[in-house]
Amino acid sequence: MSLGQTKPHYKVSHAVLQFCSLRPDFTDHCIRWSFSANGPVKVKLHDPATLPCSERCSGLARWTVFHKRSDTLAECDQTSCRSVKEGYQMIHDQYLKGNLSLIITDADFTKRGWYTCDCASKDVCDVQLQIEPLNTTVEMMTGEALILRVDVSDAVDVIYNSTGTPGPSRDQICTVDGPSLQCKPEYTQRSSLTSGLELRRMTPSDSGVYIIMDSRNKEVIHTYAVTVRDVQQSSIWKDGYQKGNEDGYSNGLGIGAGVFGIIALALGVILGMFCGPRVRPLMGTCVQRIRREDSSDRRRGDPSGGLQDEDVESGVALARPP
Repeated sequence: MSLGQTKPHYKVSHAVLQFCSLRPDFTDHCIRWSFSANGPVKVKLHDPATLPCSERCSGLARWTVFHKRSDTLAECDQTSCRSVKEGYQMIHDQYLKGNLSLIITDADFTKRGWYTCDCASKDVCDVQLQIEPLNTTVEMMTGEALILRVDVSDAVDVIYNSTGTPGPSRDQICTVDGPSLQCKPEYTQRSSLTSGLELRRMTPSDSGVYIIMDSRNKEVIHTYAVTVRDVQQSSIWKDGYQKGNEDGYSNGLGIGAGVFGIIALALGVILGMFCGPRVRPLMGTCVQRIRREDSSDRRRGDPSGGLQDEDVESGVALARPP
């Protein structure tokens, strides 16, 4: 069960109370104590939370839930501190310094609500814990179902802020209280409780902001920003997206080929500049060797033995001596 109980509105930020009685000897006997009510502590879901309380306490200091005072969460005295319930703790050296703050290690929606710290059975601090609202963005197609998750067990109101009409309009469309669901007539036939509140057959006119709000404390639990697209809009968007991909692919190939050609040309120029002087002598040597081998083959193939030697260097035929 959530701790989101409504706190009386007569609490003030800080007060000092004094009660006096007249003794039989006509002397006053007064009891004096102070209490404070801090502003709400807001944290994100599942983050740790510290509920502040500064008060000197020489006796037993303990934290409880406001509406269940017999359920001690954590406590401290002059010798030590104890976590009576898992997930709640106080620090002893801080207690000795007058810091009675309560640490909640994992704040979730079940821990929302008012907490009270008392010293020697006298209330000294009242602090409210709130969880920051969750925010979800939903994009969907016409005809699909919208699921609004109900994150708390308390009764909640479902409020719809339309963005499809001139000027904002705010309307409470449903109330969820456990297994009970009550909706306005225009939503009755298309709503049900499944894993959350399900609204079927969504249309573009249903686009807007849906708010899940605690019915008792008027605390926002979850906000959904919903956009519903019709089939025609989706088709135009899809065709444009596909065409953009195809154009981008074709342009990318052309640009890639051009860049590759430029790089190849640059490499050719560089190789010609730096490697040409070394390659040309090697090529000349190869040509001379080929010519020499060709001349030898022709001499072996002449039956008259009258082949002329060839000056490979000059390329001029020389007569064989008799």
